[in-house]
Amino acid sequence: MKQSIWLLLFFYIGLTKAFSLPGLSPTTYHKNDEIPLLVNRLTPSIYFQHQDENGKDISSDKEHYLYSYDYYNERFHFCRPEHVERQPESLGSIIFGDRIYNSPFQLRMLETKECVALCENTIPGKDAKFINKLIKSGFFQNWLVDGLPAARKVWDSRTKTNYYGTGFELGITAVKNTIDGKVIPSTMEELDSETSNTGAALDAREPKNIKPNLVKTVELPYFVNHFDIEVEFHDRGDDNYRVVGVTVNPMSIERSSPDSCSKATKPLILDEEGDNEIYFTYSVKFVASDTVWATRWDKYLHIYDPQIQWFSLINFSVIIVLLSSVVMHSLLRALNSDLSRYNELNLDNEFHEDSGWKLGHGDVFRTPTKSMLLSVLVGSGVQLFLMIICSIFLAALGLVSPVSRGSLPTVMFVFYALFGFVGSYTSMGVYKFFHGPYWKANLILTPILLPGGIFVLIVAMNFFLLFAHSSGVIPASTLFFIIFLWFAVSIPLSFAGSMIAHKWCNWDEHPTKTNQIARQVPYQPWYLRTIQATLIAGIFCFGSIAVELYFIYSSLWFNKIFYMFGFLLFSFLLLTLTTSLVTVLITYHSLCLENWQWQWRSFIIGGLGCSVYMFIHSILFTKFKLGGFITIVLYFGYSFIISALCCVVTGAIGFFSCMLFIRKIYSAVKIE
Repeated sequence: MKQSIWLLLFFYIGLTKAFSLPGLSPTTYHKNDEIPLLVNRLTPSIYFQHQDENGKDISSDKEHYLYSYDYYNERFHFCRPEHVERQPESLGSIIFGDRIYNSPFQLRMLETKECVALCENTIPGKDAKFINKLIKSGFFQNWLVDGLPAARKVWDSRTKTNYYGTGFELGITAVKNTIDGKVIPSTMEELDSETSNTGAALDAREPKNIKPNLVKTVELPYFVNHFDIEVEFHDRGDDNYRVVGVTVNPMSIERSSPDSCSKATKPLILDEEGDNEIYFTYSVKFVASDTVWATRWDKYLHIYDPQIQWFSLINFSVIIVLLSSVVMHSLLRALNSDLSRYNELNLDNEFHEDSGWKLGHGDVFRTPTKSMLLSVLVGSGVQLFLMIICSIFLAALGLVSPVSRGSLPTVMFVFYALFGFVGSYTSMGVYKFFHGPYWKANLILTPILLPGGIFVLIVAMNFFLLFAHSSGVIPASTLFFIIFLWFAVSIPLSFAGSMIAHKWCNWDEHPTKTNQIARQVPYQPWYLRTIQATLIAGIFCFGSIAVELYFIYSSLWFNKIFYMFGFLLFSFLLLTLTTSLVTVLITYHSLCLENWQWQWRSFIIGGLGCSVYMFIHSILFTKFKLGGFITIVLYFGYSFIISALCCVVTGAIGFFSCMLFIRKIYSAVKIE
């Protein structure tokens, strides 16, 4: 059995090419050696900013799109090489939408080029309208040179530092005031000039004679057709060079031939009514750098708002430590008092009358309704929890890095498959804890129910991506490959875990006996009812990860590089501690009020509250500026999946904390 599992695992690794990733080993170039320039998908970006004539940022008023486009989509009319070749990618990279190809750009080490003609293409009006729409929406081009993303230099005013932002603009926008379709000059320099690289042709009228009611504000999209490529290299001596940085300065130049790349010419605006003859050109410049290959990613991995992260984490940590200290002290004091009273013999050699949480000793281990579903969800939650904590831990140690494109989601996929053994063991153990009779059904449902549901939702989202002609569409071959791995690796391991738990797990041995007739649950105060308690507990759980969620969403939806895994690991541990603490506290007070129905309540209180606030946060994150029906469906669909998985994980944490707590306190009392 073990040999079969290892053979399947090695077969899986070989097929996915998960560990054949670019950027893990340095490439040394010699003078005039070719440096491949690869192109990736076009993505929306949160970096994109629109400014009006006064320099005021109006990007918050713009709609955001979530899906990406293939670089060689026919509507872009980009220059193609003679033979377009798809580059090998990891499983995680494919799932997250990367589509990497070769390009017609010719880069050779230390060979400077100036205004090299790339190609000439004709963009019809229909495609020009599509491109202008993407320019206004802030789409970025993404290139790769020696494993490094082609970047643009960005100044962060909050941290007062420069960094390299991945990708560069598909086009440049400028918000201008116009009258009769002509741009109004905003400065005397523009008035004296016939053309400008930051604006269209200027109106010759004197600005003071213009009537305000005739002025219209328009957004002019300038299509980028020239690229100034700057390659930073580190000289290691003996004609050995390594690439340590790549930046691109995109320019929009209207011209009738590729002979001129002057910045003084008029920018290019695509005509949406007729054909556009476009000349693509590029320049290459090599700059020596003291940066060594080992630290070349430092300029890309930029920490956004580090003070906010530290401040929020420290504050919430202090609150959690104080809250946990007070709660644990009060809880232990009350439990010690209760236990001493319950186990103490009075002067008349009679036991004290049962009261409080002890009254539920004959019902707390009663089988709940839908125990099969609860056990499957708890087992799936444990499987996801182990996958998340191990992945974040490896990433925090630097063993899994965003430098290796797609490595993190690939590792998470591998961990999820391997931890199917633990998840099914837990599910069967919990089902035995409930004395469930249909153990074979549990064995089958655990590895199928949650993964199957998520897979169906992802396939449904895939149809919307297909309709939008997005590069994020997961290929059918990849979907079938995932199904194959699911049945070849995850399900056999899950069956093995379930069988071992069925034979040797002893969670069904309870410290008290269950009465034949269930006690009636008395009236509960409003704050301990399930819905109210869930919302109250969810505030504390969500607060522990609220700050990190912003950066995670920015990375998922707007192509930012997320690498602050130390913060994320600490936040996740805070989430685990907070969920466990709050759920146990509410469960204890409910038991004191003779509410013995803790099984589903612990799962719901631990999981649902945090996920509800997470879903609300995901909606507020976009400020309701989502572009188009497909974007809305995709965003809400994927946000629902993320929130549902969070519910399962934190629900499992809450359930297990309460299960251990209840077994502990009821095993410490004398029951007649």
